[in-house]
Amino acid sequence: MSRPILIVDDEPTNLATLRQILSPEYSLVFARNGSEALAAVAKHHPALILLDVMMPDMDGYAVCRTLKADPKTENIPVIFVTGLADVGDETAGFAVGAVDYIIKPVSSPIVKARVHTHLSLVSAKQLEQSYHEAIYMLGVASEFRDTDTGIHIWRMAAYCKALAIACDWKEAASNKLELAAMMHDIGKIGIPDSILLKPGKLNAAEWEIIRSHTTVGHDILSKGSAEIILMAAVVALYHHERWDGHGYPCGLAGEAIPEAARIVSVADVFDALSMNRPYKEAWPLERVMETMTKGAGTQFDPRIIEALIGILPDILEIQAHWDEINVATGSVAKSISLG
Repeated sequence: MSRPILIVDDEPTNLATLRQILSPEYSLVFARNGSEALAAVAKHHPALILLDVMMPDMDGYAVCRTLKADPKTENIPVIFVTGLADVGDETAGFAVGAVDYIIKPVSSPIVKARVHTHLSLVSAKQLEQSYHEAIYMLGVASEFRDTDTGIHIWRMAAYCKALAIACDWKEAASNKLELAAMMHDIGKIGIPDSILLKPGKLNAAEWEIIRSHTTVGHDILSKGSAEIILMAAVVALYHHERWDGHGYPCGLAGEAIPEAARIVSVADVFDALSMNRPYKEAWPLERVMETMTKGAGTQFDPRIIEALIGILPDILEIQAHWDEINVATGSVAKSISLG
């Protein structure tokens, strides 16, 4: 059952008017004052609130401030429905967290349009949240298949965001890359344990199977249609390509490799060299950076290596942050917020 709209007004005629306008399309609940409004919110968890400003016990501003101060209710959009029409009144409403204003006497088309718009925005946010949750869960699945890497995927993804920003990506795109990067090794769920977890050296045939995690990951993710999932599919497929064309699986070179994958490649190798693995100790930072720098123009995009050098203090802060989380929780899955 969908969440209702809460309508709050101390005048019965106003409640009746809004009921007439909205009841054919939406489930509604009503409150006649601020106290009833807060109780209704706790009971019904409305998707949207139409809130009068001038009420006797607690005005709409106070109700809105109370809602926005509570993490459980802060994201419920509030539209003030009021006879106050001055710019100062609207400013006060937006200051306490309202998303819109409807002026009395209300117009049916305006009420319907505003309600539809803001409920659509709520649905879009919920859909985005679902994508984020699915991505985190896929990342955890990938981590469980390759337990030797610890919190590699989470830390590496944070490196990717920082590098993308340093390469002049917009914030929104950088955020998408951070999420997409978490799935770069999702294809490892298709690699047999006998090979993925083999303690000894892999033979040539086994290496070919390991390398197939790129195409397996792409096959999984390319079934999606969301922009962020398709970015993840590109990253999964191309993050082992090399700038000089000697990588896999496609042997792309230079800028033919999507920049998202080039960024992930740098972040992935930097983190792998910097961490303890069963077959090696973490390298000292000087050795890591020497190796990364030597790889510029052969393994890595030189511009991204320059970006890495330029933001190295930020990268080391990210590294320290995730090391603290790993020590404190013992499990990255417990430390990740899905909100």
